[in-house]
Amino acid sequence: DIIGSIPIIINLKEKGKDVNAMKATVISFALLIGFFYAGDMMLKLFHVDIESFAVAGAFVIFLMSLEMILDVEIFKNQGPLVPLVFPLLAGAGAFTTLLSLRAEYASINIIIALVLNMIWVYFVVSMTGRVERFLGKGGIYIIRKFFGIILLAISVKLFMSNITLMVEALQKHLP
Repeated sequence: DIIGSIPIIINLKEKGKDVNAMKATVISFALLIGFFYAGDMMLKLFHVDIESFAVAGAFVIFLMSLEMILDVEIFKNQGPLVPLVFPLLAGAGAFTTLLSLRAEYASINIIIALVLNMIWVYFVVSMTGRVERFLGKGGIYIIRKFFGIILLAISVKLFMSNITLMVEALQKHLP
């Protein structure tokens, strides 16, 4: 949801963080491709199922939405590309989606879609300055609150759908 991330990107810029669209896009793409090919193995290595991973990602997205809605800083963003690359561009939701898509579609189709998505991400991230000038401070504030609620809803949906799958799997293992 790169459009919904615009207020977060603008907020990072206001805090003096350098937001390099090309660097963020390339690193996000590399993380997503890496997880696409090695994600199952990594999760199995740590004995984590995809549902648990998605629930954990839902918590991260939930906290980010609280930052947007309540105007508080929960994440102490020390890295230059945190939280832009992870979890916004290449987070648990994207990782979970990739693994889910891999079960249903040909890898080449997913890779092509991922490349097209990263082109869109680059375009949007590089245009945030223009969006900010167009909307002004008041417009950005309203959009930040609105997309904070949307992000909160996404986190709840991600949490509920995956916690339900976890409960169903647990019920199958009980006598």
